[in-house]
Amino acid sequence: MARVLIPTALQQFAGGTDELDIAGATVQEVLDGLSAQYPELKKHLFNEKGELRHFVNVYKGSEDIRTLEDMATTVGDDDELSIVPSIAGGAGAPKPLPEPVSVISDERGANAELSNDEILRYSRHLILPEVNLEGQKRLKAAKVLCIGAGGLGSPLVLYLAAAGVGTIGIVDFDTVDMTNLQRQIIHGTKDVGRLKMESAKESLRDINPYVEVIGFEEQFSSENAMSIVKDFDIVIDGTDNFPTRYLTNDVCVLLGKPNVYGSIFRFEGQASVFWAEKGPCYRCLYPEPPPPGLVPSCAEGGVLGVLPGIVGCIQANEAIKLILGIGNPLIGRLLLFNALKMQFRELKLQKDPSCPICGTNRTITELIDYQEFCGIRGEEAAPQAVEATEEITVKELKARMDRGEALTVIDVREPYEYAIARIPGTKLIPLGQIEERSGELDPNTEIILQCRTGKRSADALNRLKAKGFTRLKNLVGGVAAWSDEIDPTVPKY
Repeated sequence: MARVLIPTALQQFAGGTDELDIAGATVQEVLDGLSAQYPELKKHLFNEKGELRHFVNVYKGSEDIRTLEDMATTVGDDDELSIVPSIAGGAGAPKPLPEPVSVISDERGANAELSNDEILRYSRHLILPEVNLEGQKRLKAAKVLCIGAGGLGSPLVLYLAAAGVGTIGIVDFDTVDMTNLQRQIIHGTKDVGRLKMESAKESLRDINPYVEVIGFEEQFSSENAMSIVKDFDIVIDGTDNFPTRYLTNDVCVLLGKPNVYGSIFRFEGQASVFWAEKGPCYRCLYPEPPPPGLVPSCAEGGVLGVLPGIVGCIQANEAIKLILGIGNPLIGRLLLFNALKMQFRELKLQKDPSCPICGTNRTITELIDYQEFCGIRGEEAAPQAVEATEEITVKELKARMDRGEALTVIDVREPYEYAIARIPGTKLIPLGQIEERSGELDPNTEIILQCRTGKRSADALNRLKAKGFTRLKNLVGGVAAWSDEIDPTVPKY
């Protein structure tokens, strides 16, 4: 039997487990056995031709399995297969660069001057032979752009500022929300409601007044990305969505900039350095994004508060190494972190000759529509939106409940969410169980479906409709709207 490592994003389709022992003499046989045991998992691994999907990678140890020929690779009892979708998985060994190279030229570094106050401030750097005065000048001369001032952006810009990176750019147009404070340490309680940019600038000025902070209070898009990125030496990906992640990659490839990548999901994180001139880019690893809805956002799936701090610090570390020209950057390597197991794994990455933007025959020569690229596509389409006649507001629901009407209100969230906040009189049937437990529902009684905000319950409505139910309504805004408009004692999360 081979050990198969299941990442968090796919555990819901594999009985909730993170690793399984599956019999098989080849990679194909093991994955076929896995698919037979968990049929719902199969469609996330293979397309209709039986080929691995473009948003999933499989590794035997550190060996990349991509083609049908690779699938015939033999496996033994001591082998591990890692499934790596666009957020987690795997094991491997480092692939060092021939020679570390700084993104800052000798001339630019030499022209930077440090005051006596700065020399005292950075004294613990200056006595490191690998940094010394020359390296600190390189840091001061450097210009680093961070996309996002949220979970990943918060720790990494704080450490870049403390380290003396001379110019830090931040792209963010969001405001601080109370739910951000569990992990976005650059903001405080007093900042709730403020622009994240204002809060970030204030925190960085307090940490290091010698650092220039350039803010871009706008959405990072195909229209402005080239003009924003062109004057920076390094771009750090602190994004939380796939359209911006692919945009960040593509603009970095087109402008020849290193892209310090990081991503997080619940208890797991990834980090790498994508620099097309010296190794693979993000598209070499993931030619396509996962289907909409497969990988939830932090608001839907949750995230351990310290996780973005750990991954963000790794990103800051990689940026500093690139500026100083020291060490072994994560170019051609994907670092994986599991906070629950306190385990780091590493995979070797290879440049894809057929990559559409950094490969031999490029098909992407300018920025595209990334919302469309990462949006709904054919068989991977997100659940169809409900009709207006299938919606009900919280005020309408409350009035009908007060009149004593015969209604069945089904909460399709998970049990741990139901324990946090609930609408009185609701019955819990998690979304993943709604079809198999549909026999518990009376089709002659009107059924109101609700979740946290109304997205998952819309999915549940369409699933029940496909099974013949006709008297269905989706609660607009879910339990969050109930808290806002009906009963503020119901907690929001």
